[in-house]
Amino acid sequence: MTVVTGPPVTAPPVTELLDALLAAPPGASGPAFHALTAALWDDGALTDAALPAVPLLTARMRGADARGRGHLAILLGLLAEAEYPEAGPVSAAVLAETDLYFTLLASAPRNGPLSLAVRYLLAHFPVLRERVLQAVAPLDLAADDMSRLDRALQALDPVGVSLGRVFPSPAVWTMDEREKAFDRAWIDALSPEQVSAFWHDDTRTVFGSTGAKAYWAVLNDSEVADLPMPELPDRATLPLPGTPDPAIFARHSAALRCPGCGGPLEFTAESATCAADGTRYPMGGGVLDLTAPVPDDAKDFQFKLAEMPSMGLFYESYARPNFLRMSGSDFGDSVTPEVEDAYIAEHIAPVDGPVLDMAAGAGRWTEVLADAVGPERVIPLDLNPPMLTALRVRLPELPAVLASAADLPVADASLGAVLCWNALQAFPEHAAAAVREAARCLKPGGVFCFLTFRASPDPVAAYFQRSHRFPQHDGGLKLFEPAEIDGWLADAGLRVRHRWTPGTFVVVTAEKPE
Repeated sequence: MTVVTGPPVTAPPVTELLDALLAAPPGASGPAFHALTAALWDDGALTDAALPAVPLLTARMRGADARGRGHLAILLGLLAEAEYPEAGPVSAAVLAETDLYFTLLASAPRNGPLSLAVRYLLAHFPVLRERVLQAVAPLDLAADDMSRLDRALQALDPVGVSLGRVFPSPAVWTMDEREKAFDRAWIDALSPEQVSAFWHDDTRTVFGSTGAKAYWAVLNDSEVADLPMPELPDRATLPLPGTPDPAIFARHSAALRCPGCGGPLEFTAESATCAADGTRYPMGGGVLDLTAPVPDDAKDFQFKLAEMPSMGLFYESYARPNFLRMSGSDFGDSVTPEVEDAYIAEHIAPVDGPVLDMAAGAGRWTEVLADAVGPERVIPLDLNPPMLTALRVRLPELPAVLASAADLPVADASLGAVLCWNALQAFPEHAAAAVREAARCLKPGGVFCFLTFRASPDPVAAYFQRSHRFPQHDGGLKLFEPAEIDGWLADAGLRVRHRWTPGTFVVVTAEKPE
């Protein structure tokens, strides 16, 4: 447990801040909640006022209205979480009022702010596991909410442990035998210390997802609608992309370049060869691998393409909508796919030349891009082979390139536009480089259009954002500051044409000056 110095609980400010929170009118509780929270908790660390404050919080919780109770349940959950993964005196003090929490849970609508907040609080106490699960059974929770609560209340059992399968919820990870074997292989190679670290990171991800949803509902005094849980097709029936006509690559020969020497590429159905130095790069199913020359066994690349074949569908159906809610502070679902489609169609106005879909993923927004500018102009690029496999099945008329956004295998000033949708935060250490690369490859007058997220200015919401550790974010999700993004654009020589920032989204169209 980390403790930071704070005001003693007997000092007037703490009790006054508690009074101010409970007296705040609807829609105006945020500042009072932040002030009270700051007296007891600082970005996951407890102040020395936290322990003696717990009895005050629980006592006032009894007489508060539903809004006040929701705020206090969030705060008590944060205080208990500050001692995770060990139990400590603060979590013990919070646990002492268990009966109160169950009474509140029984009285609240299942998707309402108070129910969500109390469930976030109770999720920190595996010792209450059976009682919690029994109490929520009549609520008929959505499968994702139920599986997150169930996982938070589990204790680590190293035998047969599942790791890395908690976001957006354990319920969506229905894997076939091959995928289970893939997991077992890497988990069995971990040390006990690594297993424990992964487990606790997974738990923090669950806390973050549960807490972010509850906190948004409490702040907005609003229910949160369940997201749909579409069923993925049987893995055995998932098609793999066929061998395309090499012409889908050849039409982009003026733009695509050898990553080693920058020379032009010549294409066949099986590979691309650098005309300058003769290096050959593998191709499978219309996906060109520009990360490495042809290996001794070209089947290695085909295996990479087929590995976890359902990942692209999983991303689009489950991971992405949940990620947008959390990172965009959008549990009201105001930024819909239709809104995103319309923005891309309106703002991608390329000059002559190909249009690169940087970090294209499984192709949902590549398809929108192709509709906007014509499929013959689009080059999807990503560094995840199963995503590109799904993209090629969706869009067989397009080529796909396996390469890094931070080092594009593309000629200078050869692209009419670049789209990078919901991706920069996936490689935060390389985001600035990706912006520079996009600018380098754009023709004068070309546009760079992207969607990413900023860190919330609300310290509690930002804490929940950083709790996300799936899949690239071992130390927690890193989102960006607006000034940081503006600096990247300015350093790359790009000029902002349009900016849109609903919630904590950052959507920008920037132009390379003529």
